[in-house]
Amino acid sequence: MILHNRLPADDAGNFGSIYVDIRGLYHITIKMNGVVRTFGSINSPLRLGCSRNLHANADLLENCTSVKNRNPRNLELLRIARKPTGYHLDRPVREYWHTLKLSKAARYVAASICHFEYGPVITVSTNEWALKKQLYRTTDTAAYINLGRVLAQRCLESGISSITCYLDAPEGGKLEAMIKELEKGGLKLTEPSRYKKPNPWDQFRPEKPWDYEK
Repeated sequence: MILHNRLPADDAGNFGSIYVDIRGLYHITIKMNGVVRTFGSINSPLRLGCSRNLHANADLLENCTSVKNRNPRNLELLRIARKPTGYHLDRPVREYWHTLKLSKAARYVAASICHFEYGPVITVSTNEWALKKQLYRTTDTAAYINLGRVLAQRCLESGISSITCYLDAPEGGKLEAMIKELEKGGLKLTEPSRYKKPNPWDQFRPEKPWDYEK
């Protein structure tokens, strides 16, 4: 046993105790209303014995032997994630990580950011009450402008700063006003190209996305 703690009993005689054994497992004992229950072999952070004596990131990096990526978008930000290419005659085009899609209904308009594998990840609609109550109409030009403004804000808050847009926007139309609002909100409508490792005989050497100057 390496850790033991007993909670003081109340007037009714109820108490609780907890201890962690040498394997790093919790053992909890609770007495309530005359009934004693024991919960054992519960995982605890102390099972990670290698990180028990680490107190700084520098020590952690020195003793690190493997890294597990828990962010699926990390490879996309590094421009080395797989990006589907499809065929040249595909309509709509499938070469993207995230793309903008628009759906129209009789009484509202909805815009969404769709991932090529996981589908819609961010959706904004003029049918939402927080947006609908601020609009005179839910399908006019002002609705499209505010739709693009809210969509750009939600994308940046979610960590998406660039998307692809294959929508045909007529000049002077509502869709063009929404796309301009997206760009004004800080969202890029072109995604960077995927990094490909050059061959030894290639003359052009692209800059690696993870290289930076201190």
